[in-house]
Amino acid sequence: MAQAVEEWYKQMPIITRSYLTAAIVTTIGCSLDIITPYDLYLNPKLVMKHYQVWRVITNFLYFRKMDLDFLFHMFFLARYCKLLEENSFRGRTADFFYMLLFGATVLTGIVLIGGMIPYVSESFARVIFLSNSLTFMMVYVWSKQNPYIHMSFLGLFTFTAAYLPWVLLGFSVLVGASAWVDLLGMIAGHAYYFLEDVYPRMTGRRPLRTPTFIKSLFADEPVVAAAEMRFAPPPVDDVQQN
Repeated sequence: MAQAVEEWYKQMPIITRSYLTAAIVTTIGCSLDIITPYDLYLNPKLVMKHYQVWRVITNFLYFRKMDLDFLFHMFFLARYCKLLEENSFRGRTADFFYMLLFGATVLTGIVLIGGMIPYVSESFARVIFLSNSLTFMMVYVWSKQNPYIHMSFLGLFTFTAAYLPWVLLGFSVLVGASAWVDLLGMIAGHAYYFLEDVYPRMTGRRPLRTPTFIKSLFADEPVVAAAEMRFAPPPVDDVQQN
């Protein structure tokens, strides 16, 4: 069993493995009181006035206490991060990293700007960790790039992957979780999808071209027909493939 888990872990692509490892280590560290969530959460005042800039990153690494909800989000992080990196972004590690960087920037910007708007500022002030939102963004992007895959939810009903974010959003509402987290992820995911997939088809311009200095950080091998690979439907069995 341990050997199978080790092999599964080693076979993960670099970005997925790094993010999953950082998230698990951070959450375990908080559970063992080695570090405290109070030093990790997003606090604009502490970032701007006390230069605690690490909070801009660490708020994406903590997934709350280790419970069933934590395992649920680790499953979705591992699955959809891996599916995107191995299929839609196969041979384009730098582009995948840039997608996550873009999503993190959009989510942070929404929370910071929303915190300054009257009447809704209190709602945004409650969003102090954006890890779940970034995971939901990946689910949204994957569903947009693989819209025709048939899935089922707990064996109760079937739907296509295009509706997966809405099904998960409805499930969050039913179990009493905050819808804000999922909605923020959907907004960031749609912003990326529009700028990367829709807008270039409309205008021939690609505003989210990955900067050269980020490409230089990753040594990707060229992939034949990489554009086609982005839309190839990978096998899915988690909510449950029909």
